[in-house]
Formats: sequence, C-alpha cells, structure tokens
Amino acid sequence: MTKILIAEDNAVNRELLRELLEMRGYTVVEACEGEEALRKIEQTQPDLLLLDIGMPVLDGFGVMRKIRENPRFASLPVVAVTAYAMQGDQEKILNSGFNGYLSKPVNSRALAEELERLLGKRENRDSSSHPSHEGQVSGKTRAVGNGE
Repeated sequence: MTKILIAEDNAVNRELLRELLEMRGYTVVEACEGEEALRKIEQTQPDLLLLDIGMPVLDGFGVMRKIRENPRFASLPVVAVTAYAMQGDQEKILNSGFNGYLSKPVNSRALAEELERLLGKRENRDSSSHPSHEGQVSGKTRAVGNGE
C-alpha cells in the first residue's frame, strides 16, 4: 500500500489531509514538526511527503535540505503544502528541491492531481471509485485550512 507522510504542525490541517488521503486508499503517517518528520522518514520510508513550510523546530526548507542531502532519501517526492501563496513563493519553493506545490486551502482535486503526477497509478487505490466524496470529507468542505 502506498504510504504518505504528512508533516504539518496544525492538527486540523493534518486531520483533513489524512481523511482525504485515507478515502483514496493511502496509508498515512503523521508528524507535527520538522525533526519528527525526519525521524518518521527514517522509520517508515514513505512513498511521498506532504510537507508544511512553516513548522516549529525545523521548518520545511530545513527538512527539505536534510532530505536532499541524504542519499537514501534524496529521490523521495516532496510536495510543499503551504499558505505561502504570494507571487514568487511557488518558484522559490520549487527551486528549493520540492517536487510539487499546493497552496492552502488545499483543494482535494489539486491534491489528487499532484499525487497522481508524482506517484502514478497504484493498484491499491482507485480514486474514481469515490466520485461522490470528491470535494468533501466527513461533511467538511474540500479546502484544508489556511493556518501554517
């Protein structure tokens, strides 16, 4: 089963991302701050990392540098999930080694497209099998919060 690590300090954002991913058949691992994210990468070896930029202890840019410096994880796909959405932010983030960029609030369709682009089709999930859930998670709106 495809495993995705969510590194996000905001509990509500983590919960909403987890629900979006689990309803698509992914296994989800969570971290609340940058150092914990690095430990979880070592322990769980995820297939992809959704990484908040504005986290305590070690921010997303610091996590990204450490990942790319480690030969074991240098090729790990990493998507920035951030409220940094000003002109130039996306370019700065992508130039820092991230493979993708999602601005908050995260749109479930944009998330699905990034996952498909970076992971391709996987036999353990079929996002088309849940069309009635597109855009909603447990009665919540499809946008994941703005808080960093």
